[in-house]
Amino acid sequence: MNDLDPLASFISLLTPEGRALLDEVRGTEPAQELAVATRLRREHPVELVSAALGQARLRQRAVVKFGAADAGRMFFTPNGVEQSTRATVAAYRAGRFRELGVRSVADLCCGIGGDAIALARAGVRVLAVDRDPLTCAVARANADALGLTDLVEVREADVTDVDTSSYDAVFVDPGRRGGRGRIFDPEAYSPPLSWAVGAALKAPVAALKIAPGIPHEAVPVEAEAEWISDSGDVKEAVLWFGTRGSGVVRATLLPGPRTLLGRGLPDPQVRPLGRYLYEPDGAVIRSHLVAEVAEELGGGLIDETIAYITSDSLASTPYATAYEITDQLPFSVKKLKALLRQREVGILTVKKRGSAVEPEELRRKVKPQGANSATVFLTRVRSAPTMLVGRPV
Repeated sequence: MNDLDPLASFISLLTPEGRALLDEVRGTEPAQELAVATRLRREHPVELVSAALGQARLRQRAVVKFGAADAGRMFFTPNGVEQSTRATVAAYRAGRFRELGVRSVADLCCGIGGDAIALARAGVRVLAVDRDPLTCAVARANADALGLTDLVEVREADVTDVDTSSYDAVFVDPGRRGGRGRIFDPEAYSPPLSWAVGAALKAPVAALKIAPGIPHEAVPVEAEAEWISDSGDVKEAVLWFGTRGSGVVRATLLPGPRTLLGRGLPDPQVRPLGRYLYEPDGAVIRSHLVAEVAEELGGGLIDETIAYITSDSLASTPYATAYEITDQLPFSVKKLKALLRQREVGILTVKKRGSAVEPEELRRKVKPQGANSATVFLTRVRSAPTMLVGRPV
């Protein structure tokens, strides 16, 4: 078992010896790895021990996306952990497919099977396709580990060669990373966005997962565009086809879900800073639905280029976080430092929008000390560099 390639190394983990090793190294901390590896190599092949420890590290990294229970049973590759959809987002998307009457999905570019797992758990039959042999082996192992083999078929193939006509829906998650990191040009995705749109238009229902930073002008006119955040972090954008929502824009916040639909409102007007500042959720900003939230709050913008909403009254909304503003200062580290010292602020949260100053740099310069807390916003108010000091409501 010398010099195993990645696929052979992974398959070795599925043997009884490999599974026993995985159980033994479960929860190994980085500081313990050398001692554990040295001990286990006395009785097991070196490559198998290395593979088991590597898989244990990946499982620990995957907990944030899949939860401890699933991550502890599943298998991963480094790219698979990095690129997988968070389980909460995948479950939400699978629920939308079910609401649309979908009972079978061709999952193209399935990766390690995270989306296929969510679809199968929603009762959807899945054909999971990927061209990488190792990735397919991992996806099969995951379907087996979670008891979903009756609903998930994994096929090693080029997605462009797969006939999806017998499936109710198509889901495409193109590769958006290359040798130099993230790919921002949709036509440089693998497969290109134009191919994915073509495949989507042939299906009764389809969803294409894309980077949340995609320009709105790149969204096909036939699609409904949805930006999704989870616990305040923007996770993805999805182009939906066959939903009768052509041209619709929505922002969906998880947990919930809470969904805000666009109504084509004009940009909010700039108004003087009020008592309250609202920071819209990232999905609201990415979907260009700040105007809808501003109307709900009866507020306006502090600057025509900054997505902060201000109002004199406090209102509750799931789509923005409210702060009570106590001070407005022209940009001055010296004045801010004096104010924080006077207020005995030792716990300082720094947020920025429209400022080149890094939060850590500012925190280092003002040296907060004391028992009180505050939030400072580095931003612009009517084009002027400004510091706003306040606290969450």
